[in-house]
Amino acid sequence: MKIPAGLQPLIDEGVVDAVLGALKSGKEASVYVVDCRGDMRCAKVYKDAGQRGFQKLAMYQEGRKFRRSRDMRAMDNRSRHGRREQEAAWKNAEVDALYRLAAAGVRVPKPHGIYDGVMLMELVTDADGYPAKRLNDVHLEPAQAREWYVILVNQVVRMLCAGLIHGDLSEYNVLAGAHGPVIIDLPQAVDAAGNNNAFQLLQRDVNNLRTYFARSAPELAKTEYAHEIWRLYRQRHLSPETPLTGKFEHDRSAVDMDSLMYEVEEVEREHKAREAGRRKAELAEAEGKA
Repeated sequence: MKIPAGLQPLIDEGVVDAVLGALKSGKEASVYVVDCRGDMRCAKVYKDAGQRGFQKLAMYQEGRKFRRSRDMRAMDNRSRHGRREQEAAWKNAEVDALYRLAAAGVRVPKPHGIYDGVMLMELVTDADGYPAKRLNDVHLEPAQAREWYVILVNQVVRMLCAGLIHGDLSEYNVLAGAHGPVIIDLPQAVDAAGNNNAFQLLQRDVNNLRTYFARSAPELAKTEYAHEIWRLYRQRHLSPETPLTGKFEHDRSAVDMDSLMYEVEEVEREHKAREAGRRKAELAEAEGKA
């Protein structure tokens, strides 16, 4: 096949010997099967920011550590330097997450480094040795759906114990590998401790899995793993070996509206008092200068 422009530098440098075919084109990258000295691997070529469809990037970047505060300001201001730094951060986030999660025993493709902005990683295959399909492209019997749902919920727990949340997990980001499901696509991985949206994203990840697997095993729709996992995490009782039940008792107690409105009004009164005091001080300062 014709060598994609993004892979030509890797061919020239001898990192990749040949491009064997296109595997997928997604919202943030295109993936190719490549030959690296006799080993078949994946090469992920990231799209420019203008071509990517991923929205609300700031939600996912909250809590990430950047090299310098100047780089963070540049990204906030959307300067040319800031856009370059944002591109680098987006690409590096996935390879960093893969190394971190692979070390924690999470089912992810083994990373093989990033070269000229292209990430090389393990090619996940099915039982016949062909590139594994995504979950949305396979049919699961009820027994296998139950088994794989438990496996993936446990992988979410293992990720969280490693400090990360996938942030975009669904049947489109899981491969049906020869030895079970494998999680992919992690450039938006969220820092669990430093991101105010952490629970919201964890809940969406787990509920996406629940919705998918409940199509084959409807009883799974009643599980409440997200709340259970998050409560254990907040209580510092969560580990990869923590037994889960899938059950969670929500607080159904009625809200005391009178007390709530009193607190809101009290905050408003304090705000008005501070504003009045500030204006009075400014007026007194202006009269003193006169």
